[in-house]
Amino acid sequence: MRMYAIKNSDLLFDVRPDQGRSYIIRRLRDLPPEEKPREKFLALGASALSVSELIEVLIGVGTTKEDVKAMSERILREYGEKSLSGITNPSMLSKDLDIPIGKALQLAASAELGRRFFLKNERGIATIRTPQEAFEYLKDMRDLSKEHLRGLYLDNQHKVIHDEVISIGTIDSNIVHPREVFKPALEYSAVAVILAHNHPSGSLEPSDADIEITKQLVKSGKIMGIQLLDHVIVTRDAFASIPVAYD
Repeated sequence: MRMYAIKNSDLLFDVRPDQGRSYIIRRLRDLPPEEKPREKFLALGASALSVSELIEVLIGVGTTKEDVKAMSERILREYGEKSLSGITNPSMLSKDLDIPIGKALQLAASAELGRRFFLKNERGIATIRTPQEAFEYLKDMRDLSKEHLRGLYLDNQHKVIHDEVISIGTIDSNIVHPREVFKPALEYSAVAVILAHNHPSGSLEPSDADIEITKQLVKSGKIMGIQLLDHVIVTRDAFASIPVAYD
C-alpha cells in the first residue's frame, strides 16, 4: 500500500465496477404524517432526521417551481455537507442553486450559528498516510453533482489540522490561484497539503487543467516549503492520484 511521504509521486488508481443507482422521487405531501420532517422531529428528536430532512425543517416551504423536499435534497446533492457548513455568501448560494435569497440567508445563518456554537478546529481528528485513507476521508464528495476543489492541510505527523473547500465549479487554472490553496496552510502552520476534487461524470482521467494546476501548485509549494503530497480525483466508486513530481 502506498504511503504518503516526502518526495513520493507514485500514480495510483483504484477503480471499482460501476454500480447502477436509481432514485424514487417523492414530494413532501406524498409522505405519511410520521415521515414528514417536522412531525418526525417532534416525535423522535433531531437525531432521527437526515441532513436533507433538517434542511427541510429549516427552509420550511418550497417554491411554485419546486417542492421543499426536492429543493432540500437538491441543495444537499449539489453543495454537499462540507460546503453547506462553510457558507458565508448567501447571494452566491442563491445564484448557484437558483433558490430565493431568503432561503439562502436561512442556510447561511444556520451555518454561521453552527460555526459559532459547535465547530472548533480539533487538531488531529484524522491521520492520512495513504491515498486510500484520503479517499475514505473524502467520502462526502463522492455523490456531489458539482465539482468541488478541497484542501486537506496536514502537520508533520500526517494529521489533518484543517479541511477547506477552496472552490466550487469547474476547475480552471485561471480561477484557482496558488494563494487560495496555500493561504490556509500558512494560517494553520501546515507542512503539507492533499488537494482533492470530484468528477461528477465518473471519469478518473485528469483534464489538462487538472494537470497544469497540479504542476503550478508543486512549484509554489516548493518556494514556501509546503509540500503538495497528492492531488486526488474522487468519483462515486473510485479514485486516482494525479502524478505529483518533484525534481
